[in-house]
Amino acid sequence: MDNKSSKNSFNISIKHIDFQSSIKHFLKAMGEDLDRQGLKLTPERFEKSFKYLLSGYDRKFEDEIRSFENKSKYKGIIILKNIDFLSVCEHHLLPFFGFAHVAYIPSETKYLGISKLARVVDIYSKRLQDQENLSFQVAQALMTHAEAKGVAVLIEARHLCNVARGIEKKVSIMTTCDFYGSFENDINLQNKFMELVKDRAQI
Repeated sequence: MDNKSSKNSFNISIKHIDFQSSIKHFLKAMGEDLDRQGLKLTPERFEKSFKYLLSGYDRKFEDEIRSFENKSKYKGIIILKNIDFLSVCEHHLLPFFGFAHVAYIPSETKYLGISKLARVVDIYSKRLQDQENLSFQVAQALMTHAEAKGVAVLIEARHLCNVARGIEKKVSIMTTCDFYGSFENDINLQNKFMELVKDRAQI
């Protein structure tokens, strides 16, 4: 995975960023009255919303990981389907949301608690993202910190930047599927993964 670089290095806690001043400036530039009833609490609400939507910047997967000894020497695929997520598109600051389906092959010495597959998606989706990079960051975290032998990530999402603006396609779904490690050049493993996610949830 050394041919790609991970984006989203972030050295300031999202908790300490002042979003209210920026949204007040935006509303004033629109000619809005910040003292009218409907807008009085909008800057505060906006700040709370975005601090939650971007809370992944204050989390590290390696701090939340929990693994167990692989006593049985299990070497097959471990998969968690239908991991629902909502992220924010870094190009337009609009949400995109859907399901991630994540599989990995554990190392000979340890495997993850199954909830950690959902947790890794949650951490990286709560950042400014594009869908392709989200897949990579999830896989990179599992390959690095879980010492996975291979990772497969399938993401299907609706993007509001594609629905509410631009081409305005209301039912379009973007799909990305990528394979890493032992999945990368093994067609049998790739086919097995696709068979396992065949009955996945629909957006």
